[in-house]
Amino acid sequence: MSTTSKLVLDIETIGEDFEALDKATQENITRWIKRESGSEEEYKIALEDLKNGLGFSPLTGEIVAIGLLDYHKNEGAVYYQAPGQRNAEIKEDGISFKQMTEKDMLAKFWELAERYQVFITFNGRAFDMPFIMIRSAVHGIRPTKDLMRGRYLYQNNPEALHIDLAEQLSFYGATRRKGSLHLWSRAFGIPSPKAGGVTGDDVGPLFKKKRFLDIAKYNVRDIRATRELYGKWESYLQF
Repeated sequence: MSTTSKLVLDIETIGEDFEALDKATQENITRWIKRESGSEEEYKIALEDLKNGLGFSPLTGEIVAIGLLDYHKNEGAVYYQAPGQRNAEIKEDGISFKQMTEKDMLAKFWELAERYQVFITFNGRAFDMPFIMIRSAVHGIRPTKDLMRGRYLYQNNPEALHIDLAEQLSFYGATRRKGSLHLWSRAFGIPSPKAGGVTGDDVGPLFKKKRFLDIAKYNVRDIRATRELYGKWESYLQF
C-alpha cells in the first residue's frame, strides 16, 4: 500500500448556544439528565456538562475546521470558519489555511476525497466521519464515498478504506482503555497536539473570542500527530 493515495483528516466542532435553542429542543435534550439526577445540584452539574458537549453531535453542533493532510507529501490544508472576517489564504510549513463556510468546506472535502483511496483518522469512526456525513446531508451535499463501510480492515473497500487508529491500536476495543491521541503520541515519542497549549475543550471558547486561526493551527497539530502515529502503526502493527 506504499503507493496508495492516503489522506489524514480531523475536524474541530462547536455546539449551539443552549439558551438560544427553542424550548422543545431544550426539553428534548435535557430529559435524561432530569431523570437521572438525584438532586438539584447534580442536575446543575449535568446541565453544564450537556451545554459544553453540544458540539459532539451533528444535531446540535457544526464543523468549524477540517484539517486534511496528504500522507506521502506531508502537505495539506485546513478549511476553517471565521464569521465576520475576510481572511486571506496563508500557507505555513506546507499547510494552506483557507476561510470557508461549513457548507463550502464539506463540498471541498468530498471533491478532494475522490482522489484518495485510504483515509486515516483517530477516533474517526466514532466521531469525525459520522459528523461529516450528517452535516453534509444537512447542507444537501451527498458524500462521494462511504467512509463508514467495512469497520474491519479485512473488509477492504479498495475505493475508500478508512483506517481509524483509535480502533486499530485498541484492537477494535479489545483493550480496556482506548487512550487519547495525546496518550498515544506520548507513548510513541510523537509531539502531542496539546503541546501548543490548546485542547479540544478550548475550541468553543476560542471561537467565541474570534480566535479562528488558533483553532485552525490546533487542528494542524492533530493531523500531524495522526500522520506520525499512522507511520508507527503501519511499520510495527499492521498485518
